[in-house]
Amino acid sequence: MGLKPRKSSSKNPPIFSHEFFIQNHADIVSCVAMVFIIGLMIQVTSPFAYMFIAVHHNVTQETETPPGEIPVVHYTYGLKDLCAVFFYFLICIVMHAIIQEYVLDKISRKLHLSKVKHREFNESGQLIIFYLLSVLWGGDVIFREEYFMNISLLWDGYPHNTMIFMFKFFYIIQLSYWLHCFPELYLQKTKREDMPARIRLASISLVYILAAYLLNFSRVGICLLVLHYSSEGMSHAAKLLHFIDKSENDNTVGFMVANVMFVIVRLGSIILSVLTFWYGLALSDNQGLDIATGNFNIPVIRIAALVAVCTLQAWLMWNFITQQLKKLREQAALQAPARKPKQDKRAASKKKKEEHKRKEEDDELPEVDQNTKKSLRSRATAVKSK
Repeated sequence: MGLKPRKSSSKNPPIFSHEFFIQNHADIVSCVAMVFIIGLMIQVTSPFAYMFIAVHHNVTQETETPPGEIPVVHYTYGLKDLCAVFFYFLICIVMHAIIQEYVLDKISRKLHLSKVKHREFNESGQLIIFYLLSVLWGGDVIFREEYFMNISLLWDGYPHNTMIFMFKFFYIIQLSYWLHCFPELYLQKTKREDMPARIRLASISLVYILAAYLLNFSRVGICLLVLHYSSEGMSHAAKLLHFIDKSENDNTVGFMVANVMFVIVRLGSIILSVLTFWYGLALSDNQGLDIATGNFNIPVIRIAALVAVCTLQAWLMWNFITQQLKKLREQAALQAPARKPKQDKRAASKKKKEEHKRKEEDDELPEVDQNTKKSLRSRATAVKSK
């Protein structure tokens, strides 16, 4: 069943126009993905289609599994991963359109948001779903592999050039998702002023994930990703709460929890990176550069990886501090005009008291003196006005 095209205008755009492709991109991309799925059913095209859909580079040997037990399949990386990344890149585009059409658009219509808030709501809605799924998926892998209970597994036995299916598939989906963010700039008609931030986010995520995957730092990589995604997910959850619920208390509590978690995650990421790259891998017996076996445990790469992670955390913290200071200045600017009416009320009440006091003093004088005093006061006021 095809997706409903977005009703951006009453007239149907020409078939070969940009507007037609943008409105129907989910149907078009889903048809391309269906070509690979149907190819599995045909004997001639089955090997070709299987190369795009399945996870490849199985390195498990039958002698490794005792008789009567279910074998644990292990994988490494290779060129065929590019085919899998391309196929799930298409799936990410389709899922993005489904979430936008059937979830976010329906919610945003009820909220009656402005154009700016509507764009922010869509971005936060898409990211929080991805972050939540990634945290649950990555957390499940971490607990299954017992990295949480035994942190030394992050560097013991390096190079970690083999992964279980769900471990490797996690990285395939991560690469596919951040790659799909680039065509989404065109498909979602992203404003020019919003493009730099989204391109920067997708590029940084793609580079760091790909480096951890290719350099066999996948174990520490998945732990850092789960930490980072949990913090970012909480931040976007606070934004969504701000859009949905206008209560001041809920907004303050949500953002406060997100801010505290952000700082804790930055500190935790640095500690985990120092333990892995500075102490754990440095004390490993298996050191040296061997591309064939995937061993990149040399001082230059270790220090470069540590500096890259710490630099990213420092940059994120700098942006966080800058945003908090900006918010404080904006709040101070909003509170400043609110003080002026209070000052005006005080001045008016003071003036009223003075006039009442003068009236009482005038009532105590004779009528002739009252008229004389009033005329003198009016002349003094006229002179001041000149």
